[in-house]
Amino acid sequence: MKRTPLYEKHLQLGAKMALFAGYEMPIEYSGINSEHLAVRNKAGLFDVSHMGEFLVKGTNAAKFLQSITSNDIYKLEVGKIQYTLLPNGEGGIVDDLLIYQINNNEYLLVVNAFNREKDWEWINIFIIEDVEIIDESDNISLLAIQGPQAEAILSLLTTVELSKMPYYSFQNGKVGDFEDVLISKTGYTGAGGFELYLKNNQVEKLWDLILEKGESKGILPAGLGARDTLRLEMGYCLYGNDIDETTSPFEAGLGWITKLTDDKKFNDLEILREQKKSGVDRVLKGFVMQQLAIPRQGYLILNEEGEEIGVVTSGTMSPVLGKGIGLGYIKSDFVNSSENIYIKIRNRNIPAIITKTPFV
Repeated sequence: MKRTPLYEKHLQLGAKMALFAGYEMPIEYSGINSEHLAVRNKAGLFDVSHMGEFLVKGTNAAKFLQSITSNDIYKLEVGKIQYTLLPNGEGGIVDDLLIYQINNNEYLLVVNAFNREKDWEWINIFIIEDVEIIDESDNISLLAIQGPQAEAILSLLTTVELSKMPYYSFQNGKVGDFEDVLISKTGYTGAGGFELYLKNNQVEKLWDLILEKGESKGILPAGLGARDTLRLEMGYCLYGNDIDETTSPFEAGLGWITKLTDDKKFNDLEILREQKKSGVDRVLKGFVMQQLAIPRQGYLILNEEGEEIGVVTSGTMSPVLGKGIGLGYIKSDFVNSSENIYIKIRNRNIPAIITKTPFV
């Protein structure tokens, strides 16, 4: 079992630790609900150093990435970030990831921790001349400071003009005592905020400094439990739950990052073109429970006649709404109807309503 450089800090803070993607990670400190609400209303600090980071370098780096990802890498600019997918050659998804354009010949790929080894093996299958791929995952630590007070707190530690940073952009700058920290503005919580990529030997001091500077603004250390409930309130997909090797981008509502133009050549192009033309049999939708109940992954979704029409992929009790919310794949022909749906929880069929995301 691996540990991030902040493992001892988590223990000192009384974190509940659990195995996640091969790492012993903090699930919660003061409680998932309190951490969740701190991020929504003030700020939270996450250790996400378990994520994978690959550098792709060389004169053919852009050409290479264009051939293995679903989005259009040529739309990316230096200092900007792109959300994209690795299609698996059969209409499914190897992983979803972020690509940072460092310069014209260098890109940083940030991949899901669970998929680090799989992604590494997959992208190396397609490597071309004048491209070098370096796995920097074990050398980089990653902090995420999220919430409406994140900018005010981080501004106390850097001269980078955070307020002028566009969404999905990044800059390198000094944070605290450390030069050349990569500061990005993406976020997985919907509450706004920043990510800090830095060296392993810098992260403990910066973790302490952020918590110290943010104390008066209500910052809390936050674990992966709150990270999951926060992303679910926004309706964001989680790999392994809502998307995987068997789901297509069009089923998952990710057609907007799937470019099918004539000048975009990648391994799933024809399969996905056909899906877009013919439509898909199921789609990922959000729903809200109408009684006090929590939907869980794998629960069946039924129609009024009790017939199975789908399955829950993610679910939780929303700390903001005080209601059960979830995502699930539902038959396409049913989604267009006005009938109610039901979630089968044990031996009861609990009513729910399909709704647009984000939930909050």
